[in-house]
Amino acid sequence: FTIGSMLADLLDSDPQFAVRTSRMFPTQVIGTTTTSSLHERVNMANYWNADYFISIHSNSNANPLVNGSEVYVFRRGSRAWYMGEAVLQGIVESAGTKDNLVRVNPSLYVLRATRMPAILVELGYLSNPQDAEKLRNDPYSFAYGIYIGLLSYFNL
Repeated sequence: FTIGSMLADLLDSDPQFAVRTSRMFPTQVIGTTTTSSLHERVNMANYWNADYFISIHSNSNANPLVNGSEVYVFRRGSRAWYMGEAVLQGIVESAGTKDNLVRVNPSLYVLRATRMPAILVELGYLSNPQDAEKLRNDPYSFAYGIYIGLLSYFNL
């Protein structure tokens, strides 16, 4: 199971949400390059007329001391910004990672090319031993953190 599939299962089991995922299983490859993969995911979300787009990742840094979770958005003060704040708070509370804040990065393709509010979630750093252990040994806490963050954002 991946954190994305765990989150999809949580959301699917809640009648308040309808979920579509770009990958049906973790090893599925979309596109032939990173660029074509990103284009395909954005095209899928736009075609689906999704209300929101959530992209889930794990980070890395040359410095193994760098750790924590962060969320990237296209614009400060947007609906995505506030959703990102709620999701990040949920992850920090559930998984126990450091809060690295919601950050603006309009150069990220999935944030600027989607027609709906979009967030890119960096769960933790694979290069940090403590974050990597949490991601490996308790992935559910990250999925659940995103889920409770969404419930909070939507006041559910």
